[in-house]
Amino acid sequence: MSALLLAGLLIAQSVSGNRAPASQQTDIQARVAPAFSLKNLRGRAVRLSDYKAKVVLINLWATWCAPCMAEMPELVKLQKAHGARGLQVIGVTYPNDRRSSVRRMVRKFKLNYPVLFGTPELLDAYQVGEILPVTIIVDRNGKIRDRILGILEPEDFREKVAPLLESN
Repeated sequence: MSALLLAGLLIAQSVSGNRAPASQQTDIQARVAPAFSLKNLRGRAVRLSDYKAKVVLINLWATWCAPCMAEMPELVKLQKAHGARGLQVIGVTYPNDRRSSVRRMVRKFKLNYPVLFGTPELLDAYQVGEILPVTIIVDRNGKIRDRILGILEPEDFREKVAPLLESN
């Protein structure tokens, strides 16, 4: 009986993917998104406040993360398709990614959104653990609406981001 229960739990976990349990999701939701000032590839400071009144997807990734790379082409498409409606994707690297590696990824995937260098403090502020990619959804009022652990799937976008773009 216990082997059957264990098998069921493993199947349920694999079906749910990398989503955090609801109890972990709610502790960050509805909070004002922590402010940040991070350097871009040119060494200039970029702040979350630079994107007031936009729906912001803060996408945390790393150059060594295969799922992060798999997600990038879709993020490029989303930025292109919805940027005029107020969507802003911001890529934030995992701390300690080398500038040359990040630059290579930006060119390889033709990223059309800002890429910033993350810090351990940012990871703590946004409660980012070991799972990558992570996408934090921030509404037009600067409140965190959700956190997606793992790849942002099309249904996640339709259910969690698209409605925020409709409200002006």
